Amino acid sequence: MTVRRRRLSWLLLLAFLVVPVIEIYVLIQVGQVIGALPTILLLIADSIFGAWLMKREGARAWAALREAIAGGRMPHRELADGVLVVLAGALMLSPGFVTDVFGVLLILPFTRPLFRRLLAALVQRRLIAGAASRPTRGAGQVITGEVIDKG
Repeated sequence: MTVRRRRLSWLLLLAFLVVPVIEIYVLIQVGQVIGALPTILLLIADSIFGAWLMKREGARAWAALREAIAGGRMPHRELADGVLVVLAGALMLSPGFVTDVFGVLLILPFTRPLFRRLLAALVQRRLIAGAASRPTRGAGQVITGEVIDKG
């Protein structure tokens, strides 16, 4: 197993085991402070707000993507925004306050540029690492031969 796959395995383990434990802990703490019913109502209100925000920002990202394509320019910013809106929606669909906070941070128009830059840096690093690990065609091979012109 490569180092990259091992790192991905640890990240998935963290995401699927540690994040739910943190979410449960935060839900219990909030429930103890404000009560069970207000906590449930807050989660419902948070979900409704998240769905509305995702719909609004998703429509804006889609319109910006269509405008960029119609204008004949590369829609890199708009594609990144679309990815972030979808990721934010996935985070906001999962129950809990911690993932909702991250989802809202990803989707808000004034915090999204920060995450867009992080996403661009991550993609660039992955592309460079992938290109560096892939051998170029014919690298290291010397084939001797003779050219015969049949013209």
